[in-house]
Amino acid sequence: MKDHEIRTLLDLHDQIIDQENGYWLKIEAWEVKISKDIPHGIRYSLTLHAPSGKRILGYDNAHAVKMIGKRYSGQRIPFDHKHRHIADKGVPYAFKNAHQLLSDFFTEVDSVLKEAKSK
Repeated sequence: MKDHEIRTLLDLHDQIIDQENGYWLKIEAWEVKISKDIPHGIRYSLTLHAPSGKRILGYDNAHAVKMIGKRYSGQRIPFDHKHRHIADKGVPYAFKNAHQLLSDFFTEVDSVLKEAKSK
């Protein structure tokens, strides 16, 4: 992964960004030791919150997700994933690099906010 991509993500750590009408983003990102579970060496949590404060969208690898299915039933496995709505426990996200992560997150934020405004 390119250093400037990592730097951009890490520079956004602890940022809270207003999205109008009470919606807001929180970005957390920090370096960790490269491991099997975190091959890119970055822990991150990018979240969109409703005016009530509830998370309505999130991309992260900051916690393990309980897997569903015969092979992994009941296990908690850490990996890059996203939460598509409040009750979503997480679905896999294919992390390519920090730039793509930010691009995918902000694209989905725009989509979620557009949908929220149309209600």
